Amino acid sequence: MNDPATIRRLYGRRQGHKLRAGQAALVEDLLPKLEVPAEGPLDPADLFGDDRPIEFEIGFGGGEHLAGQASALPNHGFIGCEPFLNGVVGALAHIRDRNLGNVRLHMGDALEVLERIPDASLSRLYLLHPDPWRKARHAKRRMVNHGPLDLIAAKLKPGAEFRLGTDDPTYCRWSMMVMNQRRDFEWTARTAADFLTRPADWPETRYERKARTKGHEVWYFRYVRL
Repeated sequence: MNDPATIRRLYGRRQGHKLRAGQAALVEDLLPKLEVPAEGPLDPADLFGDDRPIEFEIGFGGGEHLAGQASALPNHGFIGCEPFLNGVVGALAHIRDRNLGNVRLHMGDALEVLERIPDASLSRLYLLHPDPWRKARHAKRRMVNHGPLDLIAAKLKPGAEFRLGTDDPTYCRWSMMVMNQRRDFEWTARTAADFLTRPADWPETRYERKARTKGHEVWYFRYVRL
């Protein structure tokens, strides 16, 4: 059995290059207005002011996908979690530039926020290009493991969608193996094209673009919560 403390620990850097003055101002002025409350249950109606479909992104990177989805679906609410400060700054810039009022952010552990959301309340959850932790001894650090997946399954509505994207062959094979063991998700792919072609409503991320410039294949997995 995986040690819960190991599952919940955040690995990797929390900040990269030093923030410029304008970026620091976003963190100081805009982030407090959009932050998910630090404690207590999270009622989506309290976060967004009404009863609307809620979508959740784990590790939104630079925020391109999160902002793209929020812009395309203004009547949905979006919760994005990212432990990396520079990624949060990127998302804040997208939110400011697109004048998005339907996004809430958390800089830190996505699972801590997910735990506080009511069960069966999410319409879609995204996990795009997570850290693959390629070495076998690090496999327990991967987000696609049964512990996190149990939580994800609990928070998704029946019929809701779990989207997973990766360009890492190790993570691709691992994810297919783990998800094939699940009985609470159904893979929607019927042909190879279904997971080799990015869906039209799946905004491209900088990580995906970078992977393609390196000649990497990218896989797009879509699972429905049963």
